[in-house]
Amino acid sequence: MDFKDDAELDPSQVEDARASGPQPGGGGSMPGCGAMPGCALPIGGKGGCLLVIIGLGAILLLGQPLLNGFSGEYGNQHPPSPRQPQPSGNLADRCKFGADADQSEDCRIVGIVNSIQTYWKQAFAGRGRTYTPARTHLFGGTRTTVSTACGKADSSVGPFYCPADRKVYLDLSFFNELETRFGAQGGPFAQAYVIAHEYGHHVQNLLGTMRRVGNDRQGANSGAVRLELQADCYAGVWAHNALRTGFYTEPFSKRDIDEALSAASAVGDDSIQRRTQGYVTPEGFTHGTSAQREKWFSVGYDSGDPGRCDTFAGRI
Repeated sequence: MDFKDDAELDPSQVEDARASGPQPGGGGSMPGCGAMPGCALPIGGKGGCLLVIIGLGAILLLGQPLLNGFSGEYGNQHPPSPRQPQPSGNLADRCKFGADADQSEDCRIVGIVNSIQTYWKQAFAGRGRTYTPARTHLFGGTRTTVSTACGKADSSVGPFYCPADRKVYLDLSFFNELETRFGAQGGPFAQAYVIAHEYGHHVQNLLGTMRRVGNDRQGANSGAVRLELQADCYAGVWAHNALRTGFYTEPFSKRDIDEALSAASAVGDDSIQRRTQGYVTPEGFTHGTSAQREKWFSVGYDSGDPGRCDTFAGRI
């Protein structure tokens, strides 16, 4: 993935809090459950916040929890990743053009976020709707915890989206864990897929799709799985349309797409269950099999049409 050298970046869409240290206050704390899909932990406090890690990241929800709680089904004692990217200066000073995104991981994240949100702004406008941007909040490094409108999290939980404040929260060390713990191929486009997936949850929030899950929170055909697969499909839709957002020099290569498919496959319910417990229990699925995750990313990527991402209709 190669950015246009003169493409103007908008670093205001990304908040960098990594150098500010632990953040006090801001909701109930939650025990670390690790960057492991399928883990749900109560945060506590008024409103019944729940951390729900599904797929490549998480959703922090207020009110009705999206999934039933798990008790460390995929393990919660793994050590933190040794890779702790450190910021070097303000993003606004360092991330101005696409050439910067080709040289710096931080600026690449800015460019990816910019492209994703440019696409969704275009897509919403084409359907007579208004897209409300969401910021990505970088934490980690010396800042080990982050407070959100949904509660307090730490770096062990991986990427997540909070509907209450409409922000994506991201510790870049997760991408190393995606390779070392989940066995994904890794690479820049694996990062893009993770971020596009989280912004897929933002789109679901704006469209009211999250309400369709109701109490159908677990199982091979559950609403929770359908929600997750739709976010994968939305990630593929962006990838198909990314060139026309003006940030890239050419369409994504087969290698790029293979990185996304590898990441999707690595965090399928069946793959994780085989690796952690030695057998598959479909009644415990929360986000779909490896094959389903690859399929729905591909549906989005091949069609480029978010209308093809209705995972709530028919078989998945």
